[in-house]
Amino acid sequence: MIATTLVAFTLGGLTIWPSVRRLRSRLTDATWQLEHDPVTGMLNRTGLLAAHATLAKAASSQPIVVVLIDLDDFKPVNDTHGHDRGDDLLAAIGGRIADIAALHGGTAARLSGDEFAALLPVRTADLARIADTFVALIAQPVNLTADGAPVAVTVTASVGIALAESTDPFEETALRRADIAMYHAKHHGRNRHVVYEPGMAMPAVGRRRGPRVRDRRLSKEATA
Repeated sequence: MIATTLVAFTLGGLTIWPSVRRLRSRLTDATWQLEHDPVTGMLNRTGLLAAHATLAKAASSQPIVVVLIDLDDFKPVNDTHGHDRGDDLLAAIGGRIADIAALHGGTAARLSGDEFAALLPVRTADLARIADTFVALIAQPVNLTADGAPVAVTVTASVGIALAESTDPFEETALRRADIAMYHAKHHGRNRHVVYEPGMAMPAVGRRRGPRVRDRRLSKEATA
């Protein structure tokens, strides 16, 4: 009787095992989609927050380098070559950003639109050199195919880079510092970087039409 029960249990397990594997596969796919950008395959904002938590834990009391990257004049690419080629360009630039971040032992993400970010452990005090690497490699031409013909597209980037303590709130402090520095880079001509300095404030930009989505969300969270 015990043998019969064991055989039945084994057969039952073998019967449901394919279903268990399918469920695990679907769960893995759902988790990946939750934390990754579908266009570039990079982390998205949710994935970057999780990566920051992991990096902050590993860094302990060490500061973290935060890089915010905004492509300059990306919209004309979509207007000229179409959104599909625009997505191809974002994927190519995202790959370069991810490669630089990995070279420094960090990770990178596409936050939204043409905005990217990177998190790096502190291995050098030369933040300017790191930022220059992002600026220089992003500005290299990207070879695309538009209407069946090869075309070389070039975009530049405004890069803000900042140090933050591993215990600092990520969006409210760490990313905000890099954001302020990035807008100084954009305000002073684009295709360049700015390193955040204590006391630096967001430059006055008259052309901005209302607060950004990120600013509205942070404002709502602060008043909630």
